[in-house]
Formats: sequence, structure tokens, C-alpha cells
Amino acid sequence: MCDTCGCLMTPPHQIAIKHPGKLVLTSTQPIRPAPPQAAVDVLHGLLDENDAQAQRNRAHFAAHRVLVVNLMSSPGAGKTLLLESTIDALRGELQLAVIEGDLETENDAARIRAKGVPAVQITTGSACHLDAHMVHSALHGLALTGIDILFIENVGNLVCPASFDLGHHHNVVLLSVPEGDDKPAKYPVMFRAADLMLLSKTDLLPLLEDFSPQRAETALRNLASPAPLLLLSAKTGQGLEAWLDWLRAALKAHRAALTEV
Repeated sequence: MCDTCGCLMTPPHQIAIKHPGKLVLTSTQPIRPAPPQAAVDVLHGLLDENDAQAQRNRAHFAAHRVLVVNLMSSPGAGKTLLLESTIDALRGELQLAVIEGDLETENDAARIRAKGVPAVQITTGSACHLDAHMVHSALHGLALTGIDILFIENVGNLVCPASFDLGHHHNVVLLSVPEGDDKPAKYPVMFRAADLMLLSKTDLLPLLEDFSPQRAETALRNLASPAPLLLLSAKTGQGLEAWLDWLRAALKAHRAALTEV
């Protein structure tokens, strides 16, 4: 996918593609068809570079004792509204920050800043996911001192984001009721990567009787995933406390692990 959707042409990837003989893509022009093995070699090289940067990001987060949560979902599943509700609920208890990822606009970052929380927007252009280099660049504009949890709201996409380590600690995947309960089966890589699955927009369950939370969970378990499944509505607040408790427990465990190192 990355050789057609524009992922390889983002500035961070252009920086990573260097030294002839290692990664040979140097043009900023659209990618022409390449022999399959050459494309695989370039993609593997990019993933190796990404993973190395992710480790540097993770060390930076550890130095600031920050828990980093990567939020992934299809477009419109309710990630930004969930963040707004979370900010309101944890105000005065925990200090939060957000990195927003979208192809264009600063709309979501503006919504977060309106809540009084620092937010940096990453606009990816044509890339359908964030990567570790993009997150590294965003961190130059985000002070982590005093921050407890950093949320990374990934680009809305149920495919590519799951393949890129950002240096984060947990993957949280949202599945909204209007999408249908078969999405874990259709997009197994994304849901298999989840440390937590949130069933969002549950206030719509009475209107969308074809959606079964039980079938959604069965599809998740069929992937051999032990990830917890929480039902919530960021609009009404129903189920929000269980999500907040999960965050509190994750932060406590993260801080404890840092102390043991």
C-alpha cells in the first residue's frame, strides 16, 4: 500500500532514505512501479528506521515518566470526542497532552486546545498513518515536563497505523456502533494489535439493532486477543468511568515499571 498511497513520500521518510545501497529511493516525484523485491527491501528499510526512532522516542518518554497511548480507529469513530470527554473528566487529577494526526487541517488540535490542553497537529499530506519520525518532530513543539499521559490520535484508518511503532506504550482501538460488529474480523491486524478495544457510540445501540456487542467481542476473541472490551458513549458519559479506571491503572503500572528499571 505504501508505494501507492503516498506514505513513502512524507518528509520524515525522505530523511530516512539516505546512503545509496541502503535505501535507494531519493526522488520526490511519484513512485514508479518497481520490482517486487526492491519495493520490499525499501519498505523493510523504512520500518527498521522507524523502529530505531521509536526506541529513541520511548526513551524520551521514559525520561519524563510519561505514559503514551496510541488511539486508532476508522475516521469518525469518535477519537477526538473521547479525548474531550477524558480531558473534562480528569481535569485537576492528571495532566494530559495530545498529538493529533490528520491528512489536512488543524481542526482536531484546535478542539483539544480549546479544552486547555496542549496539542500539536501533524498533517501527513497523503500518508495514511503516523510514524515515529513524525512523532519525534511533533515533540519539538510539546513540552512533556509535568505531563502524565500523552495521547497520540492516529490518522483515521483501520489498516496502516497498526504497523508502525511510534514509541508508545499502549494501543487503544475504537470500534463505533455504526461501523458494524464484523470489523475485527475484516481488519485483524489492527484489532490484534489492540491492548484495549473501546466500543464507542453505544448510545446508538437502540437505533442500530443489527449491531451486537457480543458478536464484536467474539470476532476479537477469534483473533486470540485477550484485550479488554469496554463499552462507552463519550456523548452521554455512559461507561466513561471504566475507561478512566483503565487509564489510571495503566499509568500506575507504567510508573511502577520505570521505578524498577
